[in-house]
Amino acid sequence: MLDHNQFNLFENVLELKQFDLPDANVSLYNNVFNVEESYTLFTSLFKTIKWRQDAIKFYGKEFNVPRLTAFYGDANKVYSYSGITLQSHFWTSDLIFIKKRIEAITETKFNSCLLNLYRTGQDSNDWHQDNEKELGQNPIIASVSFGQTRPFKLKHLGDTSSQTITIPLVSGSLLLMKGATQHFWKHKIPKTTRKINPRINLTFRVINSL
Repeated sequence: MLDHNQFNLFENVLELKQFDLPDANVSLYNNVFNVEESYTLFTSLFKTIKWRQDAIKFYGKEFNVPRLTAFYGDANKVYSYSGITLQSHFWTSDLIFIKKRIEAITETKFNSCLLNLYRTGQDSNDWHQDNEKELGQNPIIASVSFGQTRPFKLKHLGDTSSQTITIPLVSGSLLLMKGATQHFWKHKIPKTTRKINPRINLTFRVINSL
């Protein structure tokens, strides 16, 4: 288990890349968690998180979502997307440790976290926006990755001159999306036929009362 008092944010040398995208505010921080932290957190989250297999209906048929999910946060937080409603489990010590680290960087207090476990290259997340009403007008999404590097793709909804952007999300990284990003851009984690290792992604959010 990770000693949650062992590491100091300032021991890690952050690498910041800001993307010059129209109608968006997207930043990538690498080395938010060092190699030892990332490995230990991935192993612990893989074993201790209450993962679930959700299903969605499409043209009258039910299909398993191609990944496992979990939802944690402050007491009684509820999050709904694609016809799926999730009730929050309370924060674990690992999640509190991660949350404090990214809150120090983003200067934002998060009250919930949607986790995704991509078990193989066939697990994926198709084009979508994080624009549910409970996330507010301009959602702040802080996406942390542990494990296998997967490409994160962004595509503008209306500007056909904008190319699809691909951002490799490496273990220990933080991708921050805020401002009008969710209004104008959609994103996805595509499938791959390559044999790859699992990846855990944590998207920290601020859920508002409706």
